[in-house]
Amino acid sequence: MAAFIASQRAEHGVPVATGCGALGVSQPWFYKWRHGDASAQHAHRKQLATEIGRLFAQHRGTYGSPRITADLRDEGWTVSENTVAAIMGELGLAARRKRRRKNTTRQGRGRWRAPGLINRDFAAEAVNRKWYGDGAEIPTGEGKLYLDSILDMGSRRIVGFALGEHHDADLAQASVQMAVAVRGGRAAVTEVIMHTDQGSEFTAGTFRAACTRVGVTQSMGRGGSALDNAVIESWHSTLEFELRDLEHFATKAAARARVPAWIEEHNHDRRHSALGMISPIAYELAHQEPAA
Repeated sequence: MAAFIASQRAEHGVPVATGCGALGVSQPWFYKWRHGDASAQHAHRKQLATEIGRLFAQHRGTYGSPRITADLRDEGWTVSENTVAAIMGELGLAARRKRRRKNTTRQGRGRWRAPGLINRDFAAEAVNRKWYGDGAEIPTGEGKLYLDSILDMGSRRIVGFALGEHHDADLAQASVQMAVAVRGGRAAVTEVIMHTDQGSEFTAGTFRAACTRVGVTQSMGRGGSALDNAVIESWHSTLEFELRDLEHFATKAAARARVPAWIEEHNHDRRHSALGMISPIAYELAHQEPAA
């Protein structure tokens, strides 16, 4: 802005006072920014801007001012979210907006449907109470891979996932088996409600049998209602955005290596506003019950 005021004066003879008045800034402000401010406050702000730029790049342009602010506070900075947002604006840094993900649900043709046990009450008072499952496509230069994921609403952690060539009940079953293993076995998941849409992979007999074997109770949303499974839909939207729009997989092998790594980064490092701006793993560690 100071450079623009100066250019208008040099090129068109517009007085500094007129330029400052039109843009709503003071003349002392103009001269401070035009000639540099040697004050400690300016040096502090300049250093803060450097750190914001570093963190923005570190997170590949996916963090906005709330998460950047949380990172800075963890590093010892005393700074408000408004200040971070203002500096990001000055630097032209804005988190990339996610695109709405394409619904890949294939409605099951069988008559069986699990009852809706969630009723859009997405909150969970503890882990291993409500799990949400869904599938997504991972495009590569060699064709598509399919990902089935299970999110524990108690901590927003992805507890189970599976990658495969086919979007079917076997893939969904593999994600459940991983989730049960991660949580410590059948005895730890007896209170779990596993909520999904009415996709054919979740209504299939093999998937139903797998849930029964481990003691997980199935629940399903209403057909054609995106809101009933919005929690895991939103998570997959983030994954698809960051992996599809920010990265490109030339091979399926590259995708098989990167997707699990991204999920691990999410579980260990991703800040969630619903968790007080800490990661799912950090939240679970902070709220775990003391050992007997």
